[in-house]
Amino acid sequence: MAATLQDQLVVAISSRALFDFEEENRLFETGDADAYVETQLRRIDIPAPPGVAFSLVKKLLAFNEPGHQRVEVVVLSRNDPVSGMRVFRSVAAAGMRVERGVFTQGRDPFRYLKPLGAHLFLSANEADVRQALAMGFPAARVATGSVRAGENHPHEVRIAFDGDAVLFADEAEQVFQKRGLAAFQAHEKRKAELPLPDGPFKPLLTALHRLQGAGSQAMRLRTALVTARSAPAHERAIRTLMHWGIGVDEAMFLGGLPKGEFLREFEPDFFFDDQTGHIEQAAEHVPAGHVAGGVTNSAAAAETSERRRRSK
Repeated sequence: MAATLQDQLVVAISSRALFDFEEENRLFETGDADAYVETQLRRIDIPAPPGVAFSLVKKLLAFNEPGHQRVEVVVLSRNDPVSGMRVFRSVAAAGMRVERGVFTQGRDPFRYLKPLGAHLFLSANEADVRQALAMGFPAARVATGSVRAGENHPHEVRIAFDGDAVLFADEAEQVFQKRGLAAFQAHEKRKAELPLPDGPFKPLLTALHRLQGAGSQAMRLRTALVTARSAPAHERAIRTLMHWGIGVDEAMFLGGLPKGEFLREFEPDFFFDDQTGHIEQAAEHVPAGHVAGGVTNSAAAAETSERRRRSK
């Protein structure tokens, strides 16, 4: 009988998201591919340091127990197969069980998300993340400079999500961007009982809900909604989750307050948000990843953001 990943939470992750390969990547970006491969081969027995998503992956894998394979992690990387050997040796040195990997030697890796049936793709490559999102897969670009996860909750996976353009579609965010806060609040109050359309990360939240229901004696799951919404716009978000039949353990309606310090207290293993400003601030406190979709990440919005950055 052929192997199958059905009924498992499938996480596809690049080597740079799982391990800290930033020094090696700088060498790769010089264009000297041979020197990069030689360096990886020379360091093949030196375990790579943990990367931004290391804690998330290690804890998710702890849901697996003898006879119960609930989570599958697959390395999906632009690395070459030689560098892939170091990745797998680093995985083994960390005491994790990751058996599958796809190494494309610079070619687009995201096309393999479909046969994997991935519920999440984490990468340091923004173009790959955008393509994955366009294909309908939950995906985020890891902020490689993020603070690494703490160790205060060794038996609990903690994941925090933004709402609009992440768990929910960006319908309401479009109103805010075009017409301002007052129009946004009025729009959401008027539609309070109408569930928001699904966002790009709804499939991941659904898969996590199933994982939580499956139970594990070794690991628990705790989720949080961390959003700039405030009353009365909070009600539509809560009712949407109720409509999905999925609860979150904590909800923070911050009304525009900086999210970083609240995330620091929640101590997630990973935080997902669609706005680069929120990610930059959050990354000072917790591991974070940018969801490069929705109206705030359109070509026009990106151009405006770049003009503002250059004018500073």
